[in-house]
Amino acid sequence: MARLARTLIAGSVAVLALAAGMAPAMAQSSDAAAVRGSDGKPSFDGVWTNGTATRLERPGNFTQLVVPADEAEKLRLASLDSRAAAHAPSDLSMGAFRDSNSAAGYNSFWTDPGIGLATVRGEARSSYITVPDNGRIPFIDRAKSLAEPIREGIEYRSGKGAYEGPEDLPLRERCLIAQSDGGGPVMLNGLYNNNYGFRLTAGYLVIEVEMVHDARIIPIYATAEKARASHKPAVIMPWLGDSVAWWEGDTLVAETRNVHPVQAIRTSTPLSPQGTVTERFTRIGADELLYQFRVEDPVHYSSAWSGEYSFKPAKGEIFEYACHEGNHSMEGILGGARLSEEQAAKAAKASR
Repeated sequence: MARLARTLIAGSVAVLALAAGMAPAMAQSSDAAAVRGSDGKPSFDGVWTNGTATRLERPGNFTQLVVPADEAEKLRLASLDSRAAAHAPSDLSMGAFRDSNSAAGYNSFWTDPGIGLATVRGEARSSYITVPDNGRIPFIDRAKSLAEPIREGIEYRSGKGAYEGPEDLPLRERCLIAQSDGGGPVMLNGLYNNNYGFRLTAGYLVIEVEMVHDARIIPIYATAEKARASHKPAVIMPWLGDSVAWWEGDTLVAETRNVHPVQAIRTSTPLSPQGTVTERFTRIGADELLYQFRVEDPVHYSSAWSGEYSFKPAKGEIFEYACHEGNHSMEGILGGARLSEEQAAKAAKASR
């Protein structure tokens, strides 16, 4: 099911937030100061979700960041109506079903993007991006920076591609990291599996990402200077990047550099070796963990850009994420490409 994680399907399904081996979500409360660990630091421990209808960039049907409450409620109710219609019993009197749209993916049963717009401090938001004001990523050259995601999207929709070897396949096909950019940086939501388990200790922040079971393990240092001095050598470029963290009051700040080069050009937020992503985690309530980010990269962006959203508590646990494309389907994908080449060669020979 990993192949359509970037696809948006009308009729969102209510989020079923799940995480494995993590503490249960905190009880509802408006007193953020009370949500602290034994060391006096804010506690992030628990199961959280960022599943909403809001996405990173602002769509054209919105003109401002904050959406009026009545408009947001209308959108939420419309999503519930769409979900109900999608889940209605099939009319068996219509005869055998026909798949008239070969480009379509999952029906709503398989999706779980979240119902309603994201809210931050009670405000409904039309995008995660807050700067610039238009809610759009300030690419220097959008087509160039997103060349790989665009190519992969065309290949997916058309079914036509060179597929010369495993490395040519998208990361989501190879099941290497979250195809929705769920692991970050920046951590984004997708079509389903928008759930996270947080565990904060004195020395580390560990974030278990439901999608593909990515795990971000971020060491915490006494100061920003010590943290930045502890970045790995530039030649070491791990999946999800090289992250270090430090406290600024009650906010944990994480800085990420040197994202794996394959990931860095195959995401919706590409990052060059000169780029840096700064993330800030602040517990602003028992039912709200504020996540803020700032992206700086002179190679891809004309200016720094930033945004925010709030993780909300979730119930349950994360079950196994089994990415069968990478386990079983790669041989078929590559074999099909070789068969197409063989057929084309035979056709060319026969036409001589």
